[in-house]
Amino acid sequence: MKKNGSNKSKKLTIEIIKVVVLFCFGLIMMGPFIWMVSVSFERMANIQPPFPPRLFPKEFSFFNYEIILENGSLLKAYFNSFIVALGSVALNIFSALLAGYAFSKGVFKGKKLLFVIILATMMIPGEITLIPMYMMFNKVGLLNTFYPIIFPSLLFGFGIILTKQYFDKLPNSLREAAQIDGASEVRIFTKIFLPLTGPISATLIILSFMRSWNSFIWPMIVLSDQKLQTVPIYLASFSMEDGTRYAGLTMGLATASILPVIIVFLFLQKYIIQSVALSGLKGE
Repeated sequence: MKKNGSNKSKKLTIEIIKVVVLFCFGLIMMGPFIWMVSVSFERMANIQPPFPPRLFPKEFSFFNYEIILENGSLLKAYFNSFIVALGSVALNIFSALLAGYAFSKGVFKGKKLLFVIILATMMIPGEITLIPMYMMFNKVGLLNTFYPIIFPSLLFGFGIILTKQYFDKLPNSLREAAQIDGASEVRIFTKIFLPLTGPISATLIILSFMRSWNSFIWPMIVLSDQKLQTVPIYLASFSMEDGTRYAGLTMGLATASILPVIIVFLFLQKYIIQSVALSGLKGE
């Protein structure tokens, strides 16, 4: 009995140590974010950024947020980013679910070759495609619009691979039973498999939304009109004439820029957990 009790106490001690270590690492990872929020509420941070960094502002104030909201430029950038993000998410989910289902359950010639090509697109750095994409959209007269930012989301290799793996875990017997009943492939997808894609769709929404919302280089290249600036571009241009930044205003703008990503993640995180749990299903 004593031996069992000592083993339990050792296991409990080890678990406590693990929790403490993970908590410390969590604080280290969250440190820059906490400092960013703290500086955004520091009234005098524009004159002298607080150093050494502190968790709580010395003089708490909403002054920085009042400044960045007063001219409406941030709200306009928010509106532009939401248009781009919603369009990108819609195209991404549409293409990823269809392609993932086709590669998982479909039977057609060149299936493996096409899948290898999609895998290969993930190995190509995005910077290499900037010039060809710019020339292509320039020829069709779509520069300085949101279309060049939204349309590339139609092919998101990682999303297609993710959905294919998800569909692979769903039993093939569902499709076979529907085929016996005379259902078409479109009906099988829309009525049987599509209602089961909630968790993976939520995962795609988060990934695509973050990817689109944080995109900086490509939008900066194709958007020259200040009225079309997205949040990352507006954040980058928010500086003094001599190139030095207002610490308080910049941190306030940075904090405001990541709020949509945090909100989307908090609302959809449970579906990500479900998608991981459902990965235990085995196709038959």
